[in-house]
Amino acid sequence: MLFKLVSRAHLRPLSHQTKKVLLRSHPMASSLTNDRSFFRIGHAFYSEKLQFKNYSSSDGNTTTLSFSTTFVFAIAVSVNTTYLPGHGLSFFLSPLRELPGASSSQHLGLFNSTNNGDPKNHVVAVELDTFQNLEFGDINNNHVGIDINSLQSVESAPAMYFTRTKNGELISRNLSLISGEPMQVWIEYDGLQKQLNVTIAPINIPKPDVALLSLSKDLTPIILDSMYVGFASSTGRLVTYHYILGWSFKINGKAQDLDFSKLPKLPKPPKKKLPKMLTIGLPIVVSISALIMIYGIVSIVRRKQKFAELVEDWELNYGTTPHRFTYKDLYKATKGFREKELIGKGGFGRVYRGVLPTSKIEVAVKRVSHDSKQGIREFITEIISLGQLRHRNLVQLLGYCRRKGELLLVYDFMPNGSLDKFLFGSRLDSLSSRLNWSQRFRIIKGVASGLLYLHEEWDQLVIHRDVKASNVLLDGEMNARLSDFGLARLYDHGTDNPQTTKVVGTLGYLAPELTRTGKGTTSTDVYAFGAFLLEVACGRRPTSSPEEDVSLVGWVLSCWRRGAVLKTSDPSLGSEYVAEEMELVLKLGLLCSHNVPKARPTMRQVMQYLNGDAALLQTDLWSLDTSDTTSLVSSENLQDFAPSYPVDMAYTSLSPVESLLSGPR
Repeated sequence: MLFKLVSRAHLRPLSHQTKKVLLRSHPMASSLTNDRSFFRIGHAFYSEKLQFKNYSSSDGNTTTLSFSTTFVFAIAVSVNTTYLPGHGLSFFLSPLRELPGASSSQHLGLFNSTNNGDPKNHVVAVELDTFQNLEFGDINNNHVGIDINSLQSVESAPAMYFTRTKNGELISRNLSLISGEPMQVWIEYDGLQKQLNVTIAPINIPKPDVALLSLSKDLTPIILDSMYVGFASSTGRLVTYHYILGWSFKINGKAQDLDFSKLPKLPKPPKKKLPKMLTIGLPIVVSISALIMIYGIVSIVRRKQKFAELVEDWELNYGTTPHRFTYKDLYKATKGFREKELIGKGGFGRVYRGVLPTSKIEVAVKRVSHDSKQGIREFITEIISLGQLRHRNLVQLLGYCRRKGELLLVYDFMPNGSLDKFLFGSRLDSLSSRLNWSQRFRIIKGVASGLLYLHEEWDQLVIHRDVKASNVLLDGEMNARLSDFGLARLYDHGTDNPQTTKVVGTLGYLAPELTRTGKGTTSTDVYAFGAFLLEVACGRRPTSSPEEDVSLVGWVLSCWRRGAVLKTSDPSLGSEYVAEEMELVLKLGLLCSHNVPKARPTMRQVMQYLNGDAALLQTDLWSLDTSDTTSLVSSENLQDFAPSYPVDMAYTSLSPVESLLSGPR
């Protein structure tokens, strides 16, 4: 049978092929969707039900009859929607003509979200889908599928057809369903073989001898005695035009061929006229766009200036250790160096907490100003050298960034801050924040291990020159990390350390010989470490003691001489400490604080004592009997002394260049 359109939703058979048939499913057509709205559906049915079942009087069985149909269709997209088309169309068999509740968009005018997949639908459809819906398992946005009661196709394939070369080789050729070009579809069901075949090709190509889809399935349970046949299509947010130019259908036989010469011409999709408002407003829009573009260019230039960095050729010779960060990354990490992220400040810089945008690593960023290039090359060289230090008890310098007039240093972030805050700060008000003896002893050994690495185990000799509790930071597991290399000096092993011009350090940690020689040595670091030992064990600063005008080391020495050295332990510990370890730390603190440099142990010997690899003998302490601990730094020797007392627990030292190397607090 051939068909013509006699109303919006009904088709009537034609006895001759001379009449033309055109079904359109788009907002501009009156046949299926007759307005300009989106999300519309279109249906075209044959007006009468067709009988699809054959009853056998001999055995009483019912079988589905064979049927065949062919039609020519075209799908065109609206203007300016080529790259994102709407939805497709389908040929279907249904027990109902109205398809109540059918939804637009991805449901193709067949089902809705409630009845999709319901076996009571009794719908068999072949979809020509131009939109990929992952919820239905669509393979792409240009496919042909066989649907049974559901839009999740039981069989599907990309739109294509097969042809043979001269030597008989089978090759495939792709089709674009939304090309706007007419194409022909053949759908054939063999009731005996229970085989459903679907074939597609351009109208100028004979029917291929190999079907695109072939489904072996008995449709008897799906197809009822009588069914309607027709087409359904839908649009979504974008306008798509669906055309049926000719259709032939037959039960128990081959559908009649279509005469392409008698098919209607495919109309062109209507073009929208520009509204008058757009014509009037276009010059205004262009002007505004130009202003926005100029503003954007200015913003980009300002942004580049905001994140501009300074890199000189000589810096490139040092490789990638330490890493050079971009200012933009550090700006983002610290949220624009907000005051809320400020964790410390001093005479030459401010320290901010930050999270690197890519790695999400928490860091401390020290931001320092420098007004000239004087000494900056030597300083960068020293930064690069110290950036190669690798030890579990040293705060790691991760990298730096340099801008005009500004330098930024990036360190590991230590979440628990500095040790002195636990020893002397307000945290002591909370018992949960108090350091027990086991933690203190582990911290002492960690700092000793870090100093040993600086003195003997790295490629160069590093004199720290400012060992004290406020320069010991604690990581998340309360492990000690020695920081603040602002006063540190690097020397080659085996060379005589040059004399510095000024005494630098912190009162209470300064070895007596510094006021005479001004020369920092490993022995002066050991002296400061001795003061640090007493500071941790006694819970007192090196310049304070219960006795008036007596330093901490003098008070501990006095108690040791009276045989009561354990009475100097931190009162907050009570008796909760290991007496042997406490006594060892106190005696070792005295020995390291000896006024005579040669009487002090090396850091390697200190580690041996702390680890129990060597015993601190009584003979080692005899020299303390004659030690004059009161001969510390006298006022007449302090004319050239530059103290490194912390300002708000932050960064102060001798000079800007020295300060820059200080680690985070």
